[in-house]
Amino acid sequence: LPVYSLFGKTRKATPEMLKDVDVLVYDIQDNGCRSFTYISSMGLAMEAAAENGKEFVVLDRPNPLTGEKVEGCLVEDDCVSFVSQFKIPYIYGLTCGELATYINENGLLKNGVKCNLKVVRMKGWKRKMDYEQTGLQWIPSSPHVPHGNSSFYYPATGIVGEFGYVSIGVGYTIPFEMFGAPWINSSEFAKALNELNLPGIKFRALDYNPFYSVYKGENVGGVQVYITDYSVAQLTPVNFYVMETVAKLYPDHKFFEKADKGRFRMFDIVCGSEYIRKTFTEHNTFESIREYWNKDVESFRKLSSKYYLYR
Repeated sequence: LPVYSLFGKTRKATPEMLKDVDVLVYDIQDNGCRSFTYISSMGLAMEAAAENGKEFVVLDRPNPLTGEKVEGCLVEDDCVSFVSQFKIPYIYGLTCGELATYINENGLLKNGVKCNLKVVRMKGWKRKMDYEQTGLQWIPSSPHVPHGNSSFYYPATGIVGEFGYVSIGVGYTIPFEMFGAPWINSSEFAKALNELNLPGIKFRALDYNPFYSVYKGENVGGVQVYITDYSVAQLTPVNFYVMETVAKLYPDHKFFEKADKGRFRMFDIVCGSEYIRKTFTEHNTFESIREYWNKDVESFRKLSSKYYLYR
């Protein structure tokens, strides 16, 4: 059988690829975040199925972040991209089957096409379940998402990770679970972050030496992030509180003054809005963007609830 990659030069199945195919099946574990591009590939596959008259089947999987947690603003027109392909929050609180239905029914595919969609539902999953509560074995969804709870940390550090300005543990033993840089004093950084008293989150001073990626081979000071109570923890704000704390403790290292400006566009499209960067640059506080970051959460929750397959 021929095997085609949809994660390289070609991201959308071509008519030639599909000419002998009766049905496209999506059977892959995502991590509940908009920027994790498996759902983008799903959307492109749905488009290809619609355009070529093929049935599209989703074998549903748990959302590792639960079906209750929703964070972040909707993607704006100028930030639609492969890492923010649909106008949904950064953490969207749907299973892949529910999301596929939401996308299909709300005209989010190119030119508003709709595919012949079938979702094969899970048995036994409840919206309140995070991945560890399912009791299922975790198959690493990527090399840097090795454990079921790795998905909890991805949205807490991955936005900052887009800069390549601080290490977030990619290249060390706990990817997405830390922040570090050679110019950070780990003890004072941990103390300042813990003084924020973020619900359900603690920070531990950590000094390490990355094996590869950002600051490879350098001595790095920073913190390990601990999610102590997932039910109350707000994940995405951790990124912005870290940026805020860096600006206070190390004013010569403010992200939008020192990070590679070539990465600003990536930050914008991952956030889904240029407003976040532009406003944060002026104030260097999460408070300055909090309202904007959360503005679409409740309206999306209400709209998306129509497509819940599980309670």
